Amino acid sequence: MAAGLGVAAPPAAAAGHMVHPGESIQAAVDAAKPGDSITVLPGTYRENVLITKRLTLRGWGRQTVIKPPATPAAAPPARAAGAACSQADTGICVMGTAEKDVDRVNIRSLTVSGFKRNGIWASRTDRLAVEQVISEKNGTWGIAQERSTRGLFRGNTARDNAESGIFIANTVDREGGATDTLGAVVRDNTLTGNRIGVTVRRVRNLTVNDNTATGNCGGVFVVGDEGIPGAGDMTIRGNRIHANNKFCKGNTRLPDIQGVGIVLTGAEETVIRSNSIRDNVGSSPLSGGILLFKSFVGAKNSDNVIKDNVVRGNEPADLANQGTGTGNKFTGNRCRTSVPAGMC
Repeated sequence: MAAGLGVAAPPAAAAGHMVHPGESIQAAVDAAKPGDSITVLPGTYRENVLITKRLTLRGWGRQTVIKPPATPAAAPPARAAGAACSQADTGICVMGTAEKDVDRVNIRSLTVSGFKRNGIWASRTDRLAVEQVISEKNGTWGIAQERSTRGLFRGNTARDNAESGIFIANTVDREGGATDTLGAVVRDNTLTGNRIGVTVRRVRNLTVNDNTATGNCGGVFVVGDEGIPGAGDMTIRGNRIHANNKFCKGNTRLPDIQGVGIVLTGAEETVIRSNSIRDNVGSSPLSGGILLFKSFVGAKNSDNVIKDNVVRGNEPADLANQGTGTGNKFTGNRCRTSVPAGMC
């Protein structure tokens, strides 16, 4: 079910706390005990929300909207550990600590819109679930997570965010090898109008399946580097990645992006199968259907399997294998053009 469409009213029995229009979501979070549920009734709430304990936060889909406060407030001392996120123009922050992850936070059926940085940002979490959320028009990422394990991102809509709609990384403030997500899942999301639909950066052991990415500059990016262990050991399956032909100007990290289906750069042991990748057209170095790209930092793509995909109408090529990586296999794909020739 698409985020915000036909969402049933949350059962009263599941709501330990109710937030009405004009009341504070943060006050309800602060008052909740670990394991409690908070239901946010339809309305517009202008605040940043910081979660540091296990709880469920749910709304009424597109009828419950969290927007930036008119005047940013200073972080109370008790929230100092999460202040870097909470006060950095992010809608909802879920923050564990170096000593202890925050586990089993659930965010469901609400809209986060128009924040200067991120819609939802999570760090040091385990089993975070973000489902049926709309995250739109945020200045960096729609829904993002770092230093975390076993996350579930399902049935969300991430649209018109300045960077990735969904972003999963090992860490954003330092270099290092890929971390094991212990089976994170990015599934059944709709991603449109973003710079990139889904980015997974320097992580391992996750699935990206049954998502729809269209109208972005790029569909799916798998990004590694020279760190050990390498990024990869993931499955990208059953996604619909069509016409990601918006133009995004390059920056210090990447060239211009347009017409990008799936890109692997510095990835290993990743399976890309049974996807529909059509009509991604551009003249960027990254343009095309499925591209194994020569990494800017010298990391090679190795031992990846690209099989049984429908890859048609992409330019300059449906399939491309660049660089000097080894062990990459292209088999059973329905395509017309490839670089080098002969992979279709």
